[in-house]
Amino acid sequence: MYSSKRFLGMFFVTIMFTVINSLFQVALAAVDEPVYGSELEGFNYPEPIQEFKFTSQGMQIHMAYMEVNPIQPNGRTVVLLHGKNFCGATWESTIKVLSYAGFRVIAPDQIGFCKSSKPEHYQYSFQQLARNTYDLLESIGVKQATIIGHSTGGMLAVRYALMFPNQTEQLVLVDPIGLEDWKALGVPSLSVDQWYERELQTSAERIRNYEKATYYVNHWKPEYEQWVQMLAGMYRGQGRDSVAWNSALIYDMIFTQPVVYELNLLKMPTLILIGDKDTTAIGKDIAPPEVRSKLGHYPELGKLTVQRISNSTLVEFPDLGHAPQIQDPEAFHQALLKGLTLRQ
Repeated sequence: MYSSKRFLGMFFVTIMFTVINSLFQVALAAVDEPVYGSELEGFNYPEPIQEFKFTSQGMQIHMAYMEVNPIQPNGRTVVLLHGKNFCGATWESTIKVLSYAGFRVIAPDQIGFCKSSKPEHYQYSFQQLARNTYDLLESIGVKQATIIGHSTGGMLAVRYALMFPNQTEQLVLVDPIGLEDWKALGVPSLSVDQWYERELQTSAERIRNYEKATYYVNHWKPEYEQWVQMLAGMYRGQGRDSVAWNSALIYDMIFTQPVVYELNLLKMPTLILIGDKDTTAIGKDIAPPEVRSKLGHYPELGKLTVQRISNSTLVEFPDLGHAPQIQDPEAFHQALLKGLTLRQ
């Protein structure tokens, strides 16, 4: 009888331990693999989010943005334009550094990205996104600003500066893509439907592997994981189809609207910040080997770009990849602040 009770007690304890452990593993998974809405609901930004509501292409849509005013203003405004696999939040450390240095900082999420609208149908163009950004700045009284664009945001920054040269005090390009025409170099074109099917395969593992190799030169730090989960979390939620569809439309825009042919038209002071280990090139993974080997050579692209833009300065980070502002924020911000003080 005693043995039977002891056995039942041990059995009960074992069952309870199994249940508790299972619940713990579920909770741990929920922390490790968060689920966010199609507009990144549930992911906290470093500064309060504001909304710019407007009509575009017959639709009522909104751009989320952060605005940070410095304690001791220097009279200048900086606009931070994020990349394709980034959001306004990924500028977190840059926002703090620039604000502390006296700059008024505006960091929007473009339409189709992060906390901004994901329209069911939208004719994406860099002209449209530039116009949206200009209208946002007009709505909050910004007449002139330094435009800083990273990655795809670099393509957008170039288009903005070409469309609104009088409003662009200075241009800063951080590992911008679009410094070469991938299509003309032999990368196969994909339809929007093909881009969409690729985007539906998005996972944290794929994002992490790509970012580790391209953004961080095969080095990984725990603090990078939040940006992986920021993106992957939108693909775990009920809005994943909308996120994937808008992403497909945006990839089509990036691939078919190169800015490289117009770089020589830029006249404002331009600072170019390049991680020499960057190898980013849209569609490189589907390109023939002989084409792939010629793409994404950023040390060469940086030097060609500074030759094409007459009033420009190139700063290279020999050991950094596609995201120098995240990989080595101290070195990046030192170069950025120095470049922003130059009156070329």
